[in-house]
Amino acid sequence: MSTPNAAFVLVHGGWHSQSAWDKLTPLLEARGHLVLTLDLPGAGANTIPPKSLAARPFDPATFAAEPSPIAEVTLEERTAAVIAAVKDAAATSGGKVVLVGHSAGGMVVSAVAERIPEQLAAIVYIAGFMVAHGISLLEMLPHETMASALSVGLFVGDPVAIGATRINPGPADDAYRALLKASFYADVCDTDFERIVTGLHSDEPNGGALAPSDITPERFGSVPRHYIRTTQDRAVPLSGQDHMIATVDPTIGGSTITHTMETSHSPFLSQPDKLATILDDVAAQTSRT
Repeated sequence: MSTPNAAFVLVHGGWHSQSAWDKLTPLLEARGHLVLTLDLPGAGANTIPPKSLAARPFDPATFAAEPSPIAEVTLEERTAAVIAAVKDAAATSGGKVVLVGHSAGGMVVSAVAERIPEQLAAIVYIAGFMVAHGISLLEMLPHETMASALSVGLFVGDPVAIGATRINPGPADDAYRALLKASFYADVCDTDFERIVTGLHSDEPNGGALAPSDITPERFGSVPRHYIRTTQDRAVPLSGQDHMIATVDPTIGGSTITHTMETSHSPFLSQPDKLATILDDVAAQTSRT
């Protein structure tokens, strides 16, 4: 077996699973890279949906009130799972790993970079939550730079009461489905939209969203970091993305290298070829350093 050009570990965002990377993975592999993906604890094959989601007739009020079966999943569990994947990729490739996180997956990327910086060639955020030390994802959501986000309109029930931030990927009216598409997939074709929605899970556990970032200049700051800005994003608006970059850089040191895509929140679906080219360039830069 030949040595891969680079090794990537791809971390999906909130309510998604590793299937989010199905269009991107073969494009990176065709460029000679090793690619590992995983379902985070509480996501994809590792989730347990609320019983009310599958009940028929569907009762929206019951769904909104049912406690989340995955409320106890923590950021630490998700961090440990990604660390294991990074170590597997490093062992297989014989080198350091490019760790990529989308959206809420950025919180996991930051935690991993703080824990095992020596194993990482670079970290890459795709419209990701790269928040400053001491800030949690849920603290970032109400920031003024996030005001144009549509995704908050998707939330069902009281997150504190049910233990999770919940959306409805199942039976929903046309207005809700339209909001789901506008929030995450505005420039994604209908075929890809229908495919990705069937793989969404309903609950994102509060354990991960409430945990504050614990990044430091000495460890997290020692890893080259890249941020892929998505200009048409209505889940993590461009103003919020730029705010996170502007607050992390002065406190951590160094500069986040930015790349810009004219897409909505999910460029791995709408422009996977361009995204693969950017990631290929990141890998090339790390090989020269």
